[in-house]
Amino acid sequence: MVPPRLTLVPPSQDVNDNAPDEGAGPALPGNVAALPFADHREKLRILEALLFAASEPLDEAKLKSHLTDEDDIGALMNELQSFYAGRGVNLVRVAGKWSFRTANDLAYLLERYAEEERRLSKAALETLAIIAYHQPVTRAEIEEIRGVSSSAGTLDILLETGWVRLRGRRRAPGRPVTYGTTDGFLSHFGLENIRDLPGLAELRASGLLDGNLPPDFAVPEPTDVVALMPDELPLDATDEDEPDEDPNDEEELFAPLSNEAETDKS
Repeated sequence: MVPPRLTLVPPSQDVNDNAPDEGAGPALPGNVAALPFADHREKLRILEALLFAASEPLDEAKLKSHLTDEDDIGALMNELQSFYAGRGVNLVRVAGKWSFRTANDLAYLLERYAEEERRLSKAALETLAIIAYHQPVTRAEIEEIRGVSSSAGTLDILLETGWVRLRGRRRAPGRPVTYGTTDGFLSHFGLENIRDLPGLAELRASGLLDGNLPPDFAVPEPTDVVALMPDELPLDATDEDEPDEDPNDEEELFAPLSNEAETDKS
């Protein structure tokens, strides 16, 4: 039996649809992208290395500082983004900055490696909800709403999470501290604004509220004003920061007593 003979195909011939023009060299397989020229490829490698090593998203100005003024950073980033499209790691633009992120459809693969977060106690969750809906609120007001005393450790834990912050001091005896939520709270719970917290209808639909609620029960509309409210003072405020009382008020206070004393003398 005579073995089959092998025929070499010249470089200018190819059986696939990616055959180059005559003189262009051998064709590349359909799943292999043509490499850019050396200088262009080096710029892409620089951007790729910077983004890979960064601990946070980078803006184009930061990335461009490692290139020349003539380089089109926008075109380079779009090209790099296209290169990573469909891969396990994607290059995405977040808040005007660039970052490598795991592909959304593969997030389930990383759940087993995620660090287990410490769960908040029921008291901490209730306190957090009260602060979110009633801010600015003091510890005494939180206890009044919950109906039980709150330990200082509960508020300390919420402060450590970065979801709660000290706002100021209430214009009241003792100058109690007021609490409010932070941007970290919005980020963790996926809220664009504090007003995006669920209302009464949504809480009922989700089963978080008892169906047998008083007729006058209402969920307050949450507000998160960065500036201090009129009934708040700065955290470092002292008694001297309070406006002096009007002396006329003191005269009016004792005026009836003076008139009554004069009547008794007569």
